[in-house]
Amino acid sequence: MNTIIVGLQWGDEGKGKIVDYLTESADVVVRSQGGNNAGHTVIAGGVKYVLHLLPSGILWDSKTNVIGNGVVIDPVGLCQEIARIEGQGVAITPDKLLISDRAHIVLPLHKELDAAREAALGEHKIGTTKRGIGPAYADKVNRCGLRLADFGDPEFVRNRIAHRVAEANEVLARHNLTTFTSEAVCDEVFAAVERLLPHVTNTIPVLHKAWRSGETLLFEGAQGTLLDIDFGTYPFVTSSNTTAGGACTGTGLPPMAIQRVVGVCKAYTTRVGSGPFPTGDEGLSDYLHGLGREFGATTGRPRGCGWLDTVLLRMACMVNGVTHLAVTNLDGLDQYAELKICTGYQIDGILHKLPPARRDLWDRATPVYETMPGWQTDTTACASYADLPAAARAYLDRLAALCGAPVAFVGVGPDRVQTLAV
Repeated sequence: MNTIIVGLQWGDEGKGKIVDYLTESADVVVRSQGGNNAGHTVIAGGVKYVLHLLPSGILWDSKTNVIGNGVVIDPVGLCQEIARIEGQGVAITPDKLLISDRAHIVLPLHKELDAAREAALGEHKIGTTKRGIGPAYADKVNRCGLRLADFGDPEFVRNRIAHRVAEANEVLARHNLTTFTSEAVCDEVFAAVERLLPHVTNTIPVLHKAWRSGETLLFEGAQGTLLDIDFGTYPFVTSSNTTAGGACTGTGLPPMAIQRVVGVCKAYTTRVGSGPFPTGDEGLSDYLHGLGREFGATTGRPRGCGWLDTVLLRMACMVNGVTHLAVTNLDGLDQYAELKICTGYQIDGILHKLPPARRDLWDRATPVYETMPGWQTDTTACASYADLPAAARAYLDRLAALCGAPVAFVGVGPDRVQTLAV
């Protein structure tokens, strides 16, 4: 059964853990969009691995991992990530990691352009990670980007970089930010790409062969549905399609190749960066931060935390075609006597069951809550779904009913073994 894993909130839902859990029965793990602005933290055997561009399946032996054409790749950052993960004892060979030759690359100047745009927006900034993802996708759409395949023509690449450096420097100089020389950019990027070339190939026929031969494919999404460029809380979104459809456009496989979509959400809600957050709650944020939880894997920024928002989840399940839910971080609510679930928004006296498209309406959205009793019991030692307290199972049942999809997996801790199948 080929499966897409998607985040149903604003990212950071624990997708890497679910991918890692499901990889045991998969043959190929595929990353289809985003860049190294994403961060997946996987804890296996007590060892913590932080992944940004590498698919989570890289931690398993005898699995093929593919970075698809929809990903924008920082070649320098990927080389550093490979070195770091190999330093933790994980072998990354050319047959274990394949990178699409159609994937676009993130240049060093893209990061500075990202910073310049954020600075120009001032208090209206998006809250990006400043990893250059937006500018790289903009170059892709503007048809002036560079793909890994282009490095077969070094002269073309050097000319394209020189042109982009000249354009970028005009912008960067106005913001007193670092400017570049095309020679320095070329030296850095060519060296990194040279290191990656053994992994670079046309991944489309590789994936089609795996699909046609009956191998099991697992598609690993980055970020979350509410950050999707089309369906998210625009403009406070990322620059790629983070929903299930992006798994097809970002890999070259057709929709008929997919049988299951697992939507991952936390038992509460979090978000990083700017933008609306109707159920954000300072008390819950302080509590979870006090436990040492909810800090970004990429930036280390504390995440805003809030109560479960099923208005967002309902929309996310619809646009992704979610067939099964994976609910993570249930143990984060273990000590609460009463829990809130947002079932709708009141906006100008009208009840909304789905999130609005208009930006200004978000600012006037007041969550409508229902309450449920907590369980005030440690769930981290539960070895099966049946071991969960009755109140915890009731909470999950209500979540499923409000979202319109059944719960298939529950996370009660960060380790691989702390994932319970329902």
